[in-house]
Amino acid sequence: MSSTPNLPGEDQPVVVESGSLPRWVSLLFAVAFALVAYLLYAGYTEREAAKKGLDAADKKTQALAAELDKTNTRIADLKGQLDVTSQKLGLTQDELARARTLSENIKRDQLRSDKALKEQIGQVEADTSTKIGEVSTEITKTNTDVASTKADLADTKTKLQSTIGDLGVQSGLIARNHDEVEELKRRGERDIFEFDLVKSNTPQHVGPIQVQLKKVDTKRFKYTMNVVADDKSIEKKDKTVGEPIQFYVIGARQPYEIVVFTLNKDEAKGYLSTPKAGTAPASGGAAAPAPSGTN
Repeated sequence: MSSTPNLPGEDQPVVVESGSLPRWVSLLFAVAFALVAYLLYAGYTEREAAKKGLDAADKKTQALAAELDKTNTRIADLKGQLDVTSQKLGLTQDELARARTLSENIKRDQLRSDKALKEQIGQVEADTSTKIGEVSTEITKTNTDVASTKADLADTKTKLQSTIGDLGVQSGLIARNHDEVEELKRRGERDIFEFDLVKSNTPQHVGPIQVQLKKVDTKRFKYTMNVVADDKSIEKKDKTVGEPIQFYVIGARQPYEIVVFTLNKDEAKGYLSTPKAGTAPASGGAAAPAPSGTN
């Protein structure tokens, strides 16, 4: 500050000397400076923190971008697999559809086959029942026939009789018809040869011998025949139906027998009975062989 010289006679002015600023102003400036410094520091700190946060966020963004790329890649792979699976599934479904169709066809065929088989079984059962009925009837008829045959055989056995032959030798059982001849065969006591002779000029073979029918008298039931055995001819003249004609052959201890049980015109039916090989002599001894030509 400047000072002006005081003139004489004038009032001397009050001189004011300048000094230092008040302390509160200095303090205010200090506070303001500190505040500004703090604000600058705080702003810097915030900027650094924001920068670091931005860097971290950028890193996270990059990481997320990488993960997103990987995820997109996986999604693409999964989509490709899904497409392939869908295609395979479509093929499988087609195959399943064909399999179902085939199964249904087989099932229908099986049902038709079962139906036809049941019908055949029913027909077979019906036929079997019919045949069983027929067989039962036949069995009943057969049983009746068997019973009748047994009765006839029993009756035949009772009718078979023994008699004396034309040589005076006791004969065996005598058959009087074909059924009784069959009974003699079943007994097996002697060998039986049934014959049906016709009147002839030449002998006919009957078993081991030959026989020639020479004459037939149907009214008197008599006949005449020649028996040829051991190269000898024996005439049996006017013999009666049912009478045993007896004769011997060389080596036989029992006589051969011829029985005629039926006579027709120029025909004679009967049988030849011969001892079985090795048969012992007849009971009471056998008669001596009859000479050729004995009646």
